[in-house]
Amino acid sequence: MVSVIIPAFRAAGYIAETLASVFNQTYKDIEVIVVNDGSPDTADLVRAIAPWRSRIVYIEQENGGAGAARNAGLAVARGEYVAFLDADDRWLPHCLEAQMRHIEQRPGCEMVYANALLTGDTHLAGRTFMDTTPSEGPVSFSTLLSEQCTVLTSAVVVRRDAVERAGRFDPSLRRGQDFDLWVRLAHQGTRIEYQREPLVERIVRADGLSADPVTELERAIRVLNGIRTKLALQPDDCSMLQQRVTRLGAALDLERGKRCLRAGRFDAARRHFQRSMALVPRWKLRLVLAFMSIAPRTFQRVYLRLRPPTRAESLAAQA
Repeated sequence: MVSVIIPAFRAAGYIAETLASVFNQTYKDIEVIVVNDGSPDTADLVRAIAPWRSRIVYIEQENGGAGAARNAGLAVARGEYVAFLDADDRWLPHCLEAQMRHIEQRPGCEMVYANALLTGDTHLAGRTFMDTTPSEGPVSFSTLLSEQCTVLTSAVVVRRDAVERAGRFDPSLRRGQDFDLWVRLAHQGTRIEYQREPLVERIVRADGLSADPVTELERAIRVLNGIRTKLALQPDDCSMLQQRVTRLGAALDLERGKRCLRAGRFDAARRHFQRSMALVPRWKLRLVLAFMSIAPRTFQRVYLRLRPPTRAESLAAQA
């Protein structure tokens, strides 16, 4: 009934716990597909999955990113539904049972996602995903675009034929390919719902930090601009998408300005802050520009004391 697709890249250290959580499910009508996405730790990965090797479909491919790996799993999946699980997350024992019960009790529902407990290397440990990233109201193209609803990929169960109709994941997107698919599913009329019960353990790892904010925002804008070319959008949808791109563009110039400020490139920082201000005016940014016009070096020293660079930002600056 359910094909569980797990992309694996540098996952040898924790995929055993992930697989154990799948095979410990109270819901048993599943097949499990592990896709080795050109991982450099293949030998260790093969050893880690050895206890379950006879019970899984194992695929190896050249590295293509999570979207390409999930597509490889979809290509061999036999289930009526598919569930996507990241190799460093875990399901609580009744996760699939609760998800399938929800679908069976809600005629017309083709996709459901759940809440998750946050654990690991984060100050949010002990809280839930929906505490920090809420889902409010019905899930639709517009509520996904506006981030009123946010889908956690490791908590998704969806009809396989709905994913096929939407065209699967976009393998050209290294990040954001899951958001891109959820938006396309909603646009084609797939009924998406969610459960507030935490059914997943989302583990945040220090060695799995996201890229620096500039790179993340650039990728988000690319995903949204791609949606504009993939879908025949109504004027209201185009307007909403443009508003989101504008807000992200303002955030991108803000982050670029911060990067220049940290590096002592004050003229460039001012230009980025001014562009951000032109897109989305904010009184705090107006004050920043005023301080920088008077004493940029003093402002830089204060800023660095109040907001030292993160590890990801430091690595990005060294690259």
